[in-house]
Amino acid sequence: MTTTTAGLSRSRDPYARIAELDDATVAGLAERFDIRAADPRQHQLRQDFLARAPRISGARVLEVGCGTGIITTKIAELPGVAQAVGVDPSPGFIARARHRTPKLHLQVADGRALPFDDATFDGVVFATTLCHVPGPELALAEARRVLRPTGYLLIYDGDYATTTVALGAHDPLQACVAAAIAALVHDPYLIRRLTGLIRAAGFDAGELRSHGYLDISPPAYLPSMINVGIDALTASGVLCAATAEALKAETRHRAETHRFFGHISYASLLTRPTG
Repeated sequence: MTTTTAGLSRSRDPYARIAELDDATVAGLAERFDIRAADPRQHQLRQDFLARAPRISGARVLEVGCGTGIITTKIAELPGVAQAVGVDPSPGFIARARHRTPKLHLQVADGRALPFDDATFDGVVFATTLCHVPGPELALAEARRVLRPTGYLLIYDGDYATTTVALGAHDPLQACVAAAIAALVHDPYLIRRLTGLIRAAGFDAGELRSHGYLDISPPAYLPSMINVGIDALTASGVLCAATAEALKAETRHRAETHRFFGHISYASLLTRPTG
């Protein structure tokens, strides 16, 4: 079975067009992965969702959209996993992943057209990937194709429409984080449609679980997202330079005075092929 990505709408999300980006932009996005990886609260969320993976002795597990290999490395450490494979459409991300963990099996590939034979994996994992994919149904169909009949699909993603940093109504920093979500996430509502998407791709309904991310004192991840939004609003002419700097100063001030609050709802879903 083959799939095509032709005709899919162009996205503002840089991850959705990662293969087209220059090295400096890719490096900047990779730094965001490192910020998130260093956050102990994000680390706990990763541990929680990966703990759902069934134990299969000698398992071969594929991560689609592996980025710089942070999650693939953790998959390789799961009980029973004999081989962890990661694919990503970005040569820059794959190069960084190989540098991070040389023993991983990594290659450049689009999750909507996987370069693997049918029924060759015991598990497929999408970790904060599907929300960036124009045409997620294609990626899910490919996951179904490469999974063995007894295999599992594990998805973890953000319900990014819930992202908040507001301390009250009309908080200007909320507009900044909303701008960041618009700039960075192709489909912030993806998780809400996930059950229907997986059923259409040939999986059972599975079980959807909630994972809350609270970014408070000291904040680790969401201040960087606010800054992305401020820069986006400045570049589009919505903010002047002085206002942009004032908003960044307010972000720093809240963090320094232990007044920063941020929250994102994440969810994981574990399912198996039907039939």
